[in-house]
Amino acid sequence: MNKVRIGFIGAGGMAEHHIKTLQKLEQAELTAVHDANPDRAKQIGEQYRLQVYDSAEHLLHSGTIDAVFICTPPFARDGIEESAARKGIHLLSEKPVGLDLEAARSKSRMIKESGIIHSSGYCLRYLESVQKAKAYLTGKSVDMVLAYRIGSLPPTPWFRQMDKSGGQLVEQSTHQVDLIRYLVGEFREVHARYEQRNILKEYPDATIPDVGIISFSLQSGAVGSFSTACMSKKFGRGDVELIGSDFYVAIRGASLRIVDNNQELDEKLSAEYSLEQNRAFIEAVRTGRQELVLCGYDEAVATLEVTLAANESANTGRTITFEADPARK
Repeated sequence: MNKVRIGFIGAGGMAEHHIKTLQKLEQAELTAVHDANPDRAKQIGEQYRLQVYDSAEHLLHSGTIDAVFICTPPFARDGIEESAARKGIHLLSEKPVGLDLEAARSKSRMIKESGIIHSSGYCLRYLESVQKAKAYLTGKSVDMVLAYRIGSLPPTPWFRQMDKSGGQLVEQSTHQVDLIRYLVGEFREVHARYEQRNILKEYPDATIPDVGIISFSLQSGAVGSFSTACMSKKFGRGDVELIGSDFYVAIRGASLRIVDNNQELDEKLSAEYSLEQNRAFIEAVRTGRQELVLCGYDEAVATLEVTLAANESANTGRTITFEADPARK
């Protein structure tokens, strides 16, 4: 395959971000778009010269695409991945890949059995800082993890509804949860406490919390905490810090800090993670090499499991325990 023909289901800001990035890749050919909002679909179609389809099914059955970027909100995913898999259409599914864990697991099994190339929206794995940190941590024992996702409330109305977004941990902070899994390993236990502190003053009908603290342990024995908040208009943070007995690693976007007995390193590295994510997906489709993708659909489902478990813990007050998966050790 020389060029990969790409369609988009969902034409919001994330889809447009992918479109702009894919335009930089010679092997990507943008062909088709569908959105539940016909006006938005028409706007994107005209702006980027894409054929507009009136349904996801029509787009998937059009014969104009080899791969599809699924950029709909998590509550609007019914049947899309399954249809793509049945048609042999490769897919990149934006995070989170749903709000129902069993449904996501079922989709993951079908995708794997279909043999299509699959990727997900966990783009931070492609950061140069993350890759360098992962290489540094090889063979080292992380004892403590500190993670943060603090910022303001997105303007999208559905984000404020728990049954549509899953809350900030599922919809946004999931990136940091995924980095913990990628760099340190699988979770063993989570215990969460959420509150609504400011959100109801602005949006009385909101059902998501706007602050949360999650404590956790990993299968390795490491322990950690995660602070998540979407009420902070004057301060933002999205770090992951990893601490061992003789080292400290901090990832702050493209910035990497490593301190140990031999170095005190501070680096600002490449931030083109979306470009690298899409480059890897396109090349995987072209060559049939799934291993080029750093976070497939199955990995996205594993991260979803952690965030939904934290929500369950916050609702019930119980600590949620995960069974160890020998295949992921």
